[in-house]
Amino acid sequence: MAEEIKKPLKITETVLRDAHQSLIATRMTTEQMLPIIDKMDKVGYHAVECWGGATFDASLRFLKEDPWERLRKLRDGFKNTKLQMLFRGQNILGYNHYADDVVEYFVQKSIANGIDIIRIFDCFNDLRNLQTAVNAVKLVKKENPKAHAQIALSYTLGDAYTLEYWEKTAKAIEEMGADSICIKDMAGLLVPYEATKLVKALKAGSNLPIEMHTHYTSGVASMTYLKSVEAGADIIDTAMSPFSMGTSQPATEVMVETFKGTPYDTGLDQKLLAEIAAYFQPMREEALKSGLMNTKVLGVNIKTLLYQVPGGMLSNLVSQLKDAGAEDKYQEVLEEIPRVRKDYGEPPLVTPSSQIVGTQAVLNVLQGERYKMITKESKKVLSGEFGKTIKPFNEEVQKKAIGDKEPITCRPADLIEPQLEKYRNDPIVKQYARQDEDVLSYALFPQVATEFFKYREAQESKVDSKKVDSENKAYPV
Repeated sequence: MAEEIKKPLKITETVLRDAHQSLIATRMTTEQMLPIIDKMDKVGYHAVECWGGATFDASLRFLKEDPWERLRKLRDGFKNTKLQMLFRGQNILGYNHYADDVVEYFVQKSIANGIDIIRIFDCFNDLRNLQTAVNAVKLVKKENPKAHAQIALSYTLGDAYTLEYWEKTAKAIEEMGADSICIKDMAGLLVPYEATKLVKALKAGSNLPIEMHTHYTSGVASMTYLKSVEAGADIIDTAMSPFSMGTSQPATEVMVETFKGTPYDTGLDQKLLAEIAAYFQPMREEALKSGLMNTKVLGVNIKTLLYQVPGGMLSNLVSQLKDAGAEDKYQEVLEEIPRVRKDYGEPPLVTPSSQIVGTQAVLNVLQGERYKMITKESKKVLSGEFGKTIKPFNEEVQKKAIGDKEPITCRPADLIEPQLEKYRNDPIVKQYARQDEDVLSYALFPQVATEFFKYREAQESKVDSKKVDSENKAYPV
């Protein structure tokens, strides 16, 4: 009998980014991360995802930390492990499109401060919105061979999302010059046997490594990973057990044990993983005690599969309806979401499209008339400001939203003038900037960054006055 060919599975660890973003609203601090880095660096992960996504905003807004400083500290600690970030294409880490010069500069600075792999996605899977970021990584790669551009495709369901669509898109991604492909199943919609077909289609379309990313929200994630790996997936995203399951990823230790003794054996040391899990366990318990980790996000939410709506979006809807005193309309809103999504060209439901579709569905139900009131963000979508959806918009709804305004059909960023110099010369940046990177923090989140800059300055003044006091005490006049 022929010996089985070994193909060790690679693991990307998400505990320092997506896991705590999914379970405790991105509130893990840099100080909580640093003591365990040395151990995590010995594991032999393919990469550790530790930056991007919501971590940038949350660091500035809630933790009063400089996200760039966090990245540099993580880079100092991880001597042997690649660091990965999540990047929203032309939106970078914000919610609007930025000019190409800002996107390029953000990519350069991310890699210069320690990122190796930039995972780039677009809420419409409009590849035009990813090209600038991919090109920017390729440019840096000439000087820094470790720089890696991964394109993440937001997984969703609908008539247009056929296996041919995925195969064709994989081919286009390879032609763009990306280094790998990730399937980003943010809602936990990918079921095991569909995963087999999907991975095979991606492999038929390109020779790039395939990474799988899913959330446990609907309860099928581990089985989906098993079938994906058997079908040829090269890398999976997992989270250390205290921050796994629920709306996070499958547990790292469980997946390592699953493939032990098979051709996909990861070779990772369970004893070392157990020590790392023991470090994070008290954080989990503390988060549960304080209410930061809500038990609602820890169970299985089968509505995700039934309504094809991400878990985070469901909780948003509940709070919007609660605020309006209309919780009895929940079912109606759930049924309205697929209709709005269809009107908007069937986009994947991921930030920011999930919030836009969800809010519009709530309005349609509460107003008792569809599109009586149309949000500013909905108008942006229907005018083409976010890019091209896989299916055309509903023309009647589009007309109602934007009237006779000519919709954008080119790549939206083609219409944005360079912005970097304008931000550099902004009075706030001139007054408060301490490093080149501050201009990017300000470009993405002007208000939040300004508050943070003022806070940082106040802290520095306190330190300086303490220093003066201690010097005066040491040398009395």
